[in-house]
Amino acid sequence: MSIVIKQVTSRHNLKTFVLLPEKLYQNHPAWVPPLFSDEMRFFDPKHNESFVKHETIMALAWRQNKPVGRIMGIINPQYNKSHNELHARFCFLDCENDPDVLNALIRFVEQWAYSKGMTHLVGPMGFSDKDPQGFMVEGFGERPVIATNPNPEFLPQMIQKQGFEKLYDLVSYLIPVPEHLPERYQNALKRLRSNKSFQLVEFDKKKQLKPWIVPVFRLINQAYTNIYGFDPLTDREMHELAKRYLPILDPKFVKLVVDTEGNLLAFIIGMPEISEGIRKARGRIFPFGWWHILREWRTTKLLTLLLGAVHPDRRNHGLTLLLTESILNSARKRGITLIDSHLILEYNQLMRAEYERLNGRLHKRFRIYIRPISVDSALA
Repeated sequence: MSIVIKQVTSRHNLKTFVLLPEKLYQNHPAWVPPLFSDEMRFFDPKHNESFVKHETIMALAWRQNKPVGRIMGIINPQYNKSHNELHARFCFLDCENDPDVLNALIRFVEQWAYSKGMTHLVGPMGFSDKDPQGFMVEGFGERPVIATNPNPEFLPQMIQKQGFEKLYDLVSYLIPVPEHLPERYQNALKRLRSNKSFQLVEFDKKKQLKPWIVPVFRLINQAYTNIYGFDPLTDREMHELAKRYLPILDPKFVKLVVDTEGNLLAFIIGMPEISEGIRKARGRIFPFGWWHILREWRTTKLLTLLLGAVHPDRRNHGLTLLLTESILNSARKRGITLIDSHLILEYNQLMRAEYERLNGRLHKRFRIYIRPISVDSALA
């Protein structure tokens, strides 16, 4: 049966695009839906500044008037220019377990990218590293967490058969919350606590976080410049991200270090893992989904680390140790027993070594792929 690829150009088709994974993966044990109300805002240029900065295309695959796959293509002109690349990205690639569907979707984005002068196709990769990236290639039996791709195993297998090769891997560690930090850290902590040139800042209420939203994202812009795929955030994007995550953050798992003048030097943000609650809510807050999410937020034993950064001038000053001790203390008080490190680029040996010293176990691996754009395929 023939497969027809159609560009998403209407709000009706956008809703089909957003809801399609639920139909495709409803029987997949590890799949967790997004919060669909958030997804509709994410794909709306009125609410997502990223659409202004990037060239994009979205498409659905149809067979006998039934949607069987989806894909998004992205070109980041500024990133390409600053990195001397001509790369297009594919993301939000979901389809039936059918190589013909995947091939048709990839060819559609490839033809579009070729028409824009691009030479390579990279993905899964969204607007920036803040979006879910990479296909999971290891850890399918592990618990899924928020803001990562819970893809079925057949997707990376089919991508590899399409000639895509590994560009980068991202890894995730599962760390048991210790009763206390190892003794080798204690002397360093004593020195850090007695250092009056900086101090730890902790929070009890969400309203206390608001003044720090922009400083946190500005520090990210300074600290993440060498991370693959990172695109500096505009002020509007900072506030858009804050709107997405602030309602579900627990202020007790937001930790800052500031200098004597109140300038932000380092931070870490964790979140009680709510993926199981979102799954039970089927990605919908109303009418009763909020209850499942709130219950999971209150009872979960897993903390996911979402973001962290240290000012480039203050690295190797022990600030990460101060933040680690504080967030572990909060985890113990909450009854949290495990921490998911979230995604770390595999070549970040410094951070990986820190988690391994805390008995962290590498439990998931995600892969970003690359393939030269085939002229024959693009012109077919």
